[in-house]
Amino acid sequence: MYKFISPNKIYYGEGSLDKVSDIIQYLSTKRVYVLIDPILKKLSALDSLFNLLEEHNIQMCESTKVVPEPSLQLGNEIVEEIRLFDPDLVIGIGGGSALDLAKSAAVVARNEGMVENYLNLTGDRQLVEKGITKVLIPTTAGTGSEVTDIAVFSLNESKDVITDPLLLADYAIVDPTLTYTLPARITASSGVDALTHAIESYTSVNATPMTDLLALAAIEKISSNIRSALSNPQDRYVREEMAMGSMLAGLSFYNAGVAGVHALAYPLGGLFKIPHGESNAILLPYVYDSIWPDCIKKMTNVAKALRLKTEGLKETEVSVAVVKSLLDLIKDLGLPTTLKEYDIKQSDLSNLIVNGIKQKRLLSRSPKKLGLKEIESIYTNAYDGTLTGCE
Repeated sequence: MYKFISPNKIYYGEGSLDKVSDIIQYLSTKRVYVLIDPILKKLSALDSLFNLLEEHNIQMCESTKVVPEPSLQLGNEIVEEIRLFDPDLVIGIGGGSALDLAKSAAVVARNEGMVENYLNLTGDRQLVEKGITKVLIPTTAGTGSEVTDIAVFSLNESKDVITDPLLLADYAIVDPTLTYTLPARITASSGVDALTHAIESYTSVNATPMTDLLALAAIEKISSNIRSALSNPQDRYVREEMAMGSMLAGLSFYNAGVAGVHALAYPLGGLFKIPHGESNAILLPYVYDSIWPDCIKKMTNVAKALRLKTEGLKETEVSVAVVKSLLDLIKDLGLPTTLKEYDIKQSDLSNLIVNGIKQKRLLSRSPKKLGLKEIESIYTNAYDGTLTGCE
C-alpha cells in the first residue's frame, strides 16, 4: 500500500493566472498579502494580477523581501508582517525562495513561535493550525515548490527545512507564460533542479508506481526541452513542457523524496551561498557516478527517458552512459561542473563532508548507503571533475 498527496487544486496552462480572480470571489477575500520576487515587479505578465486585485477592492500588503537562499531572520520578518496585516489570503509569486517563504509564513503566522521552532533538525514544536489560505504561483521551471510541503532555509553552514502537509498550497497556479523572460542562467539552473527532483525521486527507496510514472515523464520533458529553452526562450511549446516537467517532478519528489544530491548540495548553499539549482547541477553527475550500481535497473529506464542511444549496451554500460550524459548536459547549459569553479578549496571539503552527513532525512532515501567514505569520494570527484565510477 502507498499514498499520494498533492495540493488541493492545481491550475496549469497559459492564462491560468486569471484563475486568481475566481479564487478571490469564491473565498470572498478582503485582505491579501502578496510576497513577490522584486525582479518580477517589472514583468508585464503580472499586471493583470495586480489590476484584478484593485478591481475587487482588495486591501493588499505587498512585500518584495525575497532573496535567494532565505535566512531564518527573513522568514521571521515575513511571519511578523503577516501577523500584523492579518490577511485572509497569502499569494506567493516567484522562484522557490518566494514560494517557500510565502507558504511557511502563512502557516507559522497562525501558530505559536517562529520559523526556527518548526525546523526539521532543530525545531522543538509541531505545527497545529492550518494557517492562511495559500496561492502559490511559480515563475521558474523550476523548484516544484508550488506542489510540495517543504520550505528551505539557509543556516550558517548548511540548510534546514520545515516540512509539514499544512504547508501545501491550497491553490497552485502554473502559467508557463511567466517563465518566458527568465534569464538564461536561471532557466538552466532551475531546469536542472527540476531534473534532479525527477531522477532522485525515481531512484528513491520510497518511490512508488505512481511517482515512477510522474518522474519518468518529467525526465523526458525536461531533458528534451531544456537546451531549447536556452536557445529559443520564447518558444511556447518548450516553455510549456518545461513548466509541466517541473510540476510533475515536484509531485513525484514530494511523495517519494529526494536523496543524496540534495543532501550534499545543502552545505554548498549554506557555506558558500551557491544557488540551490547550481548546487544540484554540480553534484548530480558525481552522486550518480557513486550510486548507479545500486539502482542499475532504474538507470536503464532513466536512459530511455533521456532518449539515449543504448542499443547493444550492457546494463552497466547504460548506467555509465546516463552519468556521462548528465555531465554533458550541465556543460551544454553553461553551468559549472566542478567545485573549483566556485573558488572552493580542497581544504574546504572536510567542512562540506561534516555538514553533508548531517542530512540524515535526505540520505536515508538513497538506494546506496552514503557514509563518510562515500560522501568524501563524491565531494572529491566534484572538486576534481572526475567520474571514478565510470572508469
